Amino acid sequence: MLLQERYNEEIRDRLARELDYDNRMQIPALEKIVVNMGISERDDPRVLDGAMDNLKTITGQKPVVTRARKSISDFEIRKGVPVGCKVTLRGKRAYAFVNKLVNVVLPSIRDFRGLSPDSFDGRGNYTLGIDEQLVFPEITYDDIERVQGMDITIVTSAETDQEGFYLLEELGFPFRE
Repeated sequence: MLLQERYNEEIRDRLARELDYDNRMQIPALEKIVVNMGISERDDPRVLDGAMDNLKTITGQKPVVTRARKSISDFEIRKGVPVGCKVTLRGKRAYAFVNKLVNVVLPSIRDFRGLSPDSFDGRGNYTLGIDEQLVFPEITYDDIERVQGMDITIVTSAETDQEGFYLLEELGFPFRE
């Protein structure tokens, strides 16, 4: 059974009972997932191309180049220079990515002891960082230009961190105590 089907048939009802909601529209759901890869070497265009290829392979969707909004002289960044790439996943792709993240990627991280429950933003959204893209099964060491990390933000319709925590816990996220 797909994760989205399991959410619609089982998890939604469990959350309604647990959070004591009468209206189905109040029940928290997964809205979107934003996967962001920043690049530090802006002199070499192959690094950005490699990051975009890796992100496309990981998510199954073409990434968008993110550019600097303003110049920062300490970091030698000029306005409009590419600083990374990102992908926004919604619907079936978002649930498929969560399924892969929870069941394949997180267990394959060495010395993984669980996700921190403190990474919520106050509105029920959760952000986690991954140190290298090699933990994804689609990426082989020969395919990468440079080892890079990424930020994954899970945006939910929850209004509080507690609701978001319950939702992600029901979806299978391994939080530590």
